[in-house]
Amino acid sequence: MRFFLIVATLIGAALLGGCTTAYPPQDPATYKALIAPYRLDSGDRLRVIVFGQADLTNSYTIDQAGYISMPLIGAVAARGRSTQEMEGDIAAKLRKGFVRNPDVSVEVDRYRPFFIMGEVASAGQYPYVNGMTAQTAVAIAGGFTPRAQRADVDVTRQVNGKVTTVRLLPTQPIYPGDTVNVRERFF
Repeated sequence: MRFFLIVATLIGAALLGGCTTAYPPQDPATYKALIAPYRLDSGDRLRVIVFGQADLTNSYTIDQAGYISMPLIGAVAARGRSTQEMEGDIAAKLRKGFVRNPDVSVEVDRYRPFFIMGEVASAGQYPYVNGMTAQTAVAIAGGFTPRAQRADVDVTRQVNGKVTTVRLLPTQPIYPGDTVNVRERFF
């Protein structure tokens, strides 16, 4: 009898152990990239302010090649860069014979959209809102269907130039350009 109790306990522990979910990213490099400052990409619209230069102050959309085009200085690389890096590049280009001491500010005016699919009421493409979590993304898509796995979601994003899929808790952030997949639960 004692033997059967030990075997039943071991089988139960093995079954319960198979039900646990290790929340990626386990890789420290991937996690570090996920919490890094926001990196610009195609579809983002930037508000560039050059103080004292009304003709240069405007909104610019990052094109498919990853550039914005400004008067006087032409194309400025934006893909994969932060807004602070953009400020420095624009100021440096303006210093080369156009503006003596440029004071430049760059901010994201509109983020590129995110995508959501799977077990949500209305899958599709939606505008990104700053500070969005996986839970708010699901709410924007009309909420979970009755068959949805609600404990976590799969998020596919580009990290360091490669496409990565991670499993996130509902309270963890998503970013512009992410594809959120709400999986179907097993029972």
